[in-house]
Amino acid sequence: MNVAPVPILAWARTPVAPVGGALAACQPHQLAAPLVERLLADAGLPARAVDAVVLGNALGAGGNPARVLALAAGLGERIPAVTLDSQCCAGLDAVTHACGLLALGQAQVVVAGGAEAWSRAPLRMHRPVQAGAAPVAYESPAFTPWPERDPDMLQAALDAARRLRLSRGAQDAYALASHARAVAARGGMVAEIVPLCGLAYDAYPRTMTAARLARMPAVAAGQAQDGTDCGLGTAAVSPRADGAALLLLATPAACARWGLRPRAHWCGSASVGGAPEAPMLCAIDAARAAQERSGWRLDALDALELHDAFAAQGLAFCSALGLPPGAVNRGGGGLARGHPIGASGAIALVRVLAQLNAERRRRAAGALRGLACIAGAGGLGTATWVAMEEGARVRMD
Repeated sequence: MNVAPVPILAWARTPVAPVGGALAACQPHQLAAPLVERLLADAGLPARAVDAVVLGNALGAGGNPARVLALAAGLGERIPAVTLDSQCCAGLDAVTHACGLLALGQAQVVVAGGAEAWSRAPLRMHRPVQAGAAPVAYESPAFTPWPERDPDMLQAALDAARRLRLSRGAQDAYALASHARAVAARGGMVAEIVPLCGLAYDAYPRTMTAARLARMPAVAAGQAQDGTDCGLGTAAVSPRADGAALLLLATPAACARWGLRPRAHWCGSASVGGAPEAPMLCAIDAARAAQERSGWRLDALDALELHDAFAAQGLAFCSALGLPPGAVNRGGGGLARGHPIGASGAIALVRVLAQLNAERRRRAAGALRGLACIAGAGGLGTATWVAMEEGARVRMD
């Protein structure tokens, strides 16, 4: 099936800060509302031009943060808003859902992305079955109907590292490189980040040494069958974080009406399911589906972002797809930024668009192409591909 590319008018994100950090007092709409203001200013659109909001959020425990955002951002009471929860995939899935609204004629201009205020996430309790019994606190909901196939995310990452014989040393080296790239790229991210609460850059990336990483305790210890130490070091696990990212998308008719020139195009997406007990590997299948459907070679992309919640995930992704680690997350990945769950995929997509825009300034001619990938709890994977060229069309099977 062929689909028409969707014009992308603007994109922006907040800085990402670990839980309890600079963004700890913000609710999801407080993170995202300044981004709406930036998007409209960048595109030169009035608030009345927006027809809908689609927001990914994983920890809001119900409600409709998208509707709260629409009202807080001054988009008006008439604006319909949908909050989407596919856990880590929610930010990318929200963008795809927005493109569906545009394609179906339900909207002409849509704000879409993700926002996660992990610091403000509600405390969770299971209501007791029997009268008089105490409620039971829980950290994460069930992601499958089978407890034996629904491991904690940390355990799932350790199990994958052991199965794939990804050593502690290799994971630490991957983490070290991710932080180094993020620190080096910090100045180049100014244009994509809307400062918030006095923070103008991602707070977590830092300069580290291999010796320091080796001294850090393992947060999960384990060995492969051959005795290889595959434990997960502190730096090999992305920290819990707060953050948001949004895109402004429109139909070609809306662009003509408002006299707008798209800055890029959404060209397609692929959502897949996989083994629930190995969720972090589902991004591999999503990337493969994206390569097949788009016809774009992964090793020829101008930007490729994987939200790597674990160093083991990044290593497995590159190994399975035949990519050198340096080809992925050229400005550091989620491992160096942190993991604001429902926003992480949208942040990765904004990173792709920002990299393409920087490359466009260096190279005026030719198509620029990028891909953002993420995996989610329960065994989900999503990949979205974008191009910085007008009228791009891709093959969809």
